[in-house]
Amino acid sequence: MYNGKRVTVLLAAAGSGSRIGGEIPKQFMEVEGKPMLLVAAEAFSAHEAVDAIYVILPEGHAAQGAALLGGVAKLAGQPRGASTRQGSVYAGLKAMEADGAGEGIVLIHDAARPFVSSEILDRVLERTAQAGAAVPVVPVTDTVYMTEQRRPTAEELAEGALEIGDIPKRERLFCAQTPQGFYYDIILWAHELAAESEFTGTDDAALVRRAGWPVYLVPGETENRKITVPGDLGGIETRAGTGFDVHRLTEGRPLILGGVEIPFDKGLLGHSDADVLTHALMDAMLGALALGDIGQHFPDTDPQYEGISSMKLLAEVKQMIEARGWRVGNADLTILAERPRMAGFVPAVQESLARALGITPGDVGVKATTTEGLGFTGREEGIGAQAVVLLKRA
Repeated sequence: MYNGKRVTVLLAAAGSGSRIGGEIPKQFMEVEGKPMLLVAAEAFSAHEAVDAIYVILPEGHAAQGAALLGGVAKLAGQPRGASTRQGSVYAGLKAMEADGAGEGIVLIHDAARPFVSSEILDRVLERTAQAGAAVPVVPVTDTVYMTEQRRPTAEELAEGALEIGDIPKRERLFCAQTPQGFYYDIILWAHELAAESEFTGTDDAALVRRAGWPVYLVPGETENRKITVPGDLGGIETRAGTGFDVHRLTEGRPLILGGVEIPFDKGLLGHSDADVLTHALMDAMLGALALGDIGQHFPDTDPQYEGISSMKLLAEVKQMIEARGWRVGNADLTILAERPRMAGFVPAVQESLARALGITPGDVGVKATTTEGLGFTGREEGIGAQAVVLLKRA
């Protein structure tokens, strides 16, 4: 309930997802280890204001849907969808009516937006309760071109013969998201008017506005993106890893950190070049995929690694990660040292590691701190480093 009004979710999951390809409908594909339909359903079920969820499924997938959604606490029904999204939502509204649930607020959401947040739900519910209809949006950030004719086909566009027509001011443009919120009687009325006149809208808000009821905008979120084509799945699945390493300071060796030689009267002791920062980074990368640590892969008893550049080892770890279908999204690194002062060398270290990982320097955070004279680093006996890495599915 929200302000005394029953809240029902219609989860539109009856499409085929043909643009993404694959042997199963898009909504049953996994993101973060779960079918995206289940991720979306659980997000709504967890919200305290939601009373019931109807999941609109495609023909032939009732059993699959029932098995998948059996653990969703607030599941109230699984009506069959139609050949269009608009028809499927109308079928869901009629199913609510048949169950005696045609009242209160309806949130209509695309199952292909699995990462909806509770904050978006709160904003949509608040404005819907006040005004009867609300849609989350994000501002358009790209310049938008219009052609002088209908939307061209891919082949026509590839020919390069089209000229730019109007260029609308992007300050007035927004991209619509879901869930879109409506009073039940308003959205049912809008769908019935559209059905009577055989009108097809681009979303439910378009039907409500066409019927003459104002629709209000609330802030959406870029994370609440719609998964439409294969590229949209990239970067959704992530793994995090941490690494920590320590090396003793000694005279007669260069000090190498992040592949950069730092002017200092001492260096780090180790079988390789003892680049403690790069070692922590490699351990974090390996740990994210449960692949052990650098001691297992590059043992200090193996003479081939004696004096080797840790950047070469980093290249091998990167290959291990990529061979398993992952890549580094970003890394956050901290150097623990009383001396030398590292501030002036941070950009060079960022550039070095970013180049080795194939990412931008802006994706490599490097910080340096002292331990206020405490411990082995405070006594300048050694240098420590820690790393946090986020891997993304390539």
